[in-house]
Amino acid sequence: MIDKSVGAEAQSGNDAPAWKKVVAKYQQPSVWRSTWQIVNSVAPYAGLWYLMYVLQSVSIWLALPLAALAGAFLVRVFIIFHDCGHGSFFKSRAANDIVGTLAGFLCFTPYYQWRWEHSLHHSTSGDLDRRGTGDIWTLTVQEYLEASRWKKFAYRLARNPVVLFVIAPLFLFVIQQRLPFPKGGTRERYSVYLTNLALILMAAGFVWVFGWKVYLLLQLTVMMVAGSAGVWLFYIQHQFEGVYWERREEWDYAQAALQGSSFYKLPKILQWFSGNIGFHHIHHLSPRIPNYHLERCHKAEPLFQSVKPVTLSTSLKSFAFRLWDEQRHKLVGFRALKTIRVQPAPVAAARRRNPNPDMTHFDPGL
Repeated sequence: MIDKSVGAEAQSGNDAPAWKKVVAKYQQPSVWRSTWQIVNSVAPYAGLWYLMYVLQSVSIWLALPLAALAGAFLVRVFIIFHDCGHGSFFKSRAANDIVGTLAGFLCFTPYYQWRWEHSLHHSTSGDLDRRGTGDIWTLTVQEYLEASRWKKFAYRLARNPVVLFVIAPLFLFVIQQRLPFPKGGTRERYSVYLTNLALILMAAGFVWVFGWKVYLLLQLTVMMVAGSAGVWLFYIQHQFEGVYWERREEWDYAQAALQGSSFYKLPKILQWFSGNIGFHHIHHLSPRIPNYHLERCHKAEPLFQSVKPVTLSTSLKSFAFRLWDEQRHKLVGFRALKTIRVQPAPVAAARRRNPNPDMTHFDPGL
């Protein structure tokens, strides 16, 4: 949950320059720390695959727990991929692109296409009029009540926890990421083709070593753990009690970051595996900050520390959130529909705007 006073402080003329100066101090990546993070993430991931190869000849049940652990390390690899996409992991753009592309192979994610989609997420997060790209499908109460029976069914299915956190991650990383976006450019399309080719070659090598049945079981376990954890983290970063959503004319970049992105306070071991991405409010203020500087930046400014954390226990409330109630300015569950009336058509129409996912309000240099 977020303290609503934070938004007023963030947008005031006196405080805005202060937080910009703070985040600027932490935007410089460290070659040593970035290199070490690659080593302590990729090397254990590769080592676990070797141990799985050794143990599967004894029993596949000995290898499966290691596959789950490999999934946890793959989350760290994805954070490296993520930072490269923001140009924050290395000073060199070429280094970011090369490492990001290679990490994308391990994460089954095409680097340039994901980078394009994710930049739209950062530029539109918390904006009700620019939903739909790189975010969790979220309808307002009014939109849901006015939807067709089929759309309501599809939405309820999509927001079901089993679908959202078990089935959807596998579909996203195994199937959806194999297809280029129609709106993507040439570079984005070719990144999909290159990633698909790399995955075919990688899978062929693993099948030759493990056999197709064993490899498929191990790889799906790895992807299930990593994908489910990743989707949950992304979900809780923008679907929590007190979250910020506004129509475009009222939308504010700093407020969207500090109120629309959570501070997910995790135990240290989970914070390590998730690459500090729980400090998501800092990340949305400045995507240029490498993940290993996020915690230090958070502690450097009282304004950032005034953001109320979401803990493991309080994050469980988010399972019940399904719709955005514009009248009450909060996320609600489907049960709340019993107490909500449909607005008259002219009023409802006046509250909606046509989506326009541009980057007008996004400041990538923060």
